[in-house]
Amino acid sequence: MRDRPGVVWLVAAALTALVHPFVPDSTWLMVHMVALGAITHSIMVWSSHFATTLLKHRPDIDVRATHNRRLVLLHLGIIAVLVGVPTAWWWLTLVGATAVGVAVIWHAWQLRRRLRGALPGRFRIVVHHYLASAAFLPVGATLGVLLARGQTDEMHARLLLAHSLVNLLGWVGITVTGTLITLWPTILRARMDDASERRARQALPGLVLGLALACTGALAGWRWLLLAGVAGYLVALLWSARSLVAPTRQKPPRHFAAWSVMAGAVWFLVGIGMVGWRVATADDFAAMASGYGRVAAVLVVGFGLQVLTGALSHLVPAVIGGGPRVVRVGIESFDRIGMTRIVIINVPLALSLLPVPSGTRVVLTTLVLIGLVAFIPIMLTSIKRLVAARREAALATPEDRRAGLKQGRADAARVLDPPFPRTQVMAGVTLVALALAAGPALQPALDGGSVDAAPAAAVTPTGETTEVTVTARADMTFSPSRIEVPAGDRLVITLTNEDGSTVHDLYLDDETHTPRLAKGESATLDVGVVGADRQGWCTVTGHKRMGMTLTIDVTGAPQAAPSDAPSHDGHDNEDTPFDLTTGATWPDGFEADDASLPPLPDARTHRVTLRVQEVEVKVAPGVTRTRWTFGGTAPGPTLHGRVGDRFVITLVNDGSIGHSIDFHAGSLAPDRPMRTITPGQRLTYTFTAERAGIWMYHCSTMPMATHIAQGMFGAVVIEPEGLPEVDRSYVVTASELYAGEEPDGDPAATAFNGRAFQYEADPLTARVGERVRFWVLDAGPDRPVSFHVVGGQFDTVWSEGAYRTGGPDTVGGPAAGSQALGLMPAQGGFVELTFPEAGHYPFVNHVMSDGDKGARGTIRVR
Repeated sequence: MRDRPGVVWLVAAALTALVHPFVPDSTWLMVHMVALGAITHSIMVWSSHFATTLLKHRPDIDVRATHNRRLVLLHLGIIAVLVGVPTAWWWLTLVGATAVGVAVIWHAWQLRRRLRGALPGRFRIVVHHYLASAAFLPVGATLGVLLARGQTDEMHARLLLAHSLVNLLGWVGITVTGTLITLWPTILRARMDDASERRARQALPGLVLGLALACTGALAGWRWLLLAGVAGYLVALLWSARSLVAPTRQKPPRHFAAWSVMAGAVWFLVGIGMVGWRVATADDFAAMASGYGRVAAVLVVGFGLQVLTGALSHLVPAVIGGGPRVVRVGIESFDRIGMTRIVIINVPLALSLLPVPSGTRVVLTTLVLIGLVAFIPIMLTSIKRLVAARREAALATPEDRRAGLKQGRADAARVLDPPFPRTQVMAGVTLVALALAAGPALQPALDGGSVDAAPAAAVTPTGETTEVTVTARADMTFSPSRIEVPAGDRLVITLTNEDGSTVHDLYLDDETHTPRLAKGESATLDVGVVGADRQGWCTVTGHKRMGMTLTIDVTGAPQAAPSDAPSHDGHDNEDTPFDLTTGATWPDGFEADDASLPPLPDARTHRVTLRVQEVEVKVAPGVTRTRWTFGGTAPGPTLHGRVGDRFVITLVNDGSIGHSIDFHAGSLAPDRPMRTITPGQRLTYTFTAERAGIWMYHCSTMPMATHIAQGMFGAVVIEPEGLPEVDRSYVVTASELYAGEEPDGDPAATAFNGRAFQYEADPLTARVGERVRFWVLDAGPDRPVSFHVVGGQFDTVWSEGAYRTGGPDTVGGPAAGSQALGLMPAQGGFVELTFPEAGHYPFVNHVMSDGDKGARGTIRVR
């Protein structure tokens, strides 16, 4: 329980990093596997170890069995949190966070018992640091639960800042600060600063007060208080850190343990500085939290992981014991390629924070991952060697021990004070240099492009290179949009994305292309020697049609024939029309999507997480298309509420391009909640349903018609006051399906609830005499709907906020009726009818040319 759980969490984080493109919320998972898993476990274990070492108390206080029970509770809670947050099971997140908080409070209570039962002694202040840090973890867990519950953008940003500061600067930072008072001189084997205990005692109130002010400022939205708290914490930290300077001067770092801990301490200061800079310069709290992943990488990877691996490299040999000779075996083992690991972790991490091209950043972060993951096999093999050496020492004869002692004295200077490993440093520098060179070279291969394009026409190379910087802008244009280059020149284009709302790329008509770039990322495209005019565009669906094109004019060469290269424009949907005349049918046993209206929940606040996902869907018999979805289905899930209900929607973009969401059921300024978010981001959209209706929600990212046509729409049913109960309620959302990704011309097919003809293959059901209500929404994006049930008559029609037939606003009495509910795109309503006898009643879009393309089904009445 001391070593293995921490190793398991490190392995899990490494595996998640390897498969992160296929794992939702992978960045969040990696951060919490390390910080909540490996680091929290190690704090629980080693703070108890240091408390036992520093305090003289009865041995029966906090026995090992009790300690293990706390660790089991801790890890069960961590697992619950790591499952609950990505799955949006808030109750599981709450249970897990409670278990983690209880385990830490239990841990603090046992430390307090040790402190009260111990004899007076030096460095009791270290245990006071542990108690102070433990007080912050339950606060951080509570803030994490509130984050998982879903908040407005502003409150989400405030909670995120407070949550990260409390956990990383409080739980982790104060623990590390207290531990290094005694651990740092021990690692260096240097004399401790005489003032270290006094400075630590003076600094602790400043650390606690500064962090409390920062947390309060973040939650209250008081920038000045947040900044003052961070500054106060930093001043107290530097005052305590003065005690680490004298031991370092006396005996500079020689081993991996010392270098790793020192590097982590430096990154801790850098991370605090990054937080302070964001707080001081950002426009608002939402901007402070935007792109917070870089701060998390610095504090978790640069600080937390390096301090952890460095401390374990020193502590594990010391705790396993077996005498000086055995400990030296452990030190040598943990030092393997130590300086190489230090270099390939820290230098690439620093470079990756700069605006380097995306391919270079991928290679650099991979190098960081290799350096970190290398610790796991080194630790396991080191423990194995230590145990073997201890067993050998225990079995040695007195003569062997005397000989070993003599040899050990000879080896001591070499092992405990080795020369600076210049060769290892050069190896690390070489690997970093190779990574910098490999990034641009490998980028086209990694993204499926080509480095050298064949000339468009026979031309004599000039030997000159024309280099052009092109910017992708938020107004869906390239700047410049036209490039002039002399015939025979080699053209190199560097594309930089300045649009924070979505990704962009550049695709040329010979299939040479850049990867898709997020805001601030750059990529270099080597077009090769050019001899004729060329065309380029952004392949994100709809961007080319909105004018995101690039023209390359070649001067001094004849005009080449138009290129017949394929017009790649986004994803994998083929531009061939659906063939609905082949007699293809849904297979036997096919189950249509459930059209039943979800039950009306008792809660008046609805918290929903909608994940943007790109999924393969069978949209018609024999036809599969890539659909952009809310929650994996097109249309997205139907939401059901009453007038006055509050909806808290968390949108998570797990797609490959920018997306957004617009709820017609709410009335609010669209600037923030309807903004486009890039892949990996999330936002919270909160509205109150003030009026009844069946309201559309959809992606509002431009071109809007394309995003709706690709499946990004759904319905919100808000019931009118006093709506009578019926026997059955169905939701029918009409939409169009196009052959390609662009909704140009007539649709290739139409559908109810996303699939053509699905309710003919698997009919809806009712019984004779039952009252059936159909909620109908026209999601479009372009075509009208005339909803009709063949053989039925509607005695109640409610459309766009008012009864047309059968309600209190109707003129005409009980004999009035209706044959169809006519809707334009984004309009909705409901109709009611009863079926007079058993049979099969078709329901159709009576715009018959569209109804014949799939917008029809059957109600089987028994």
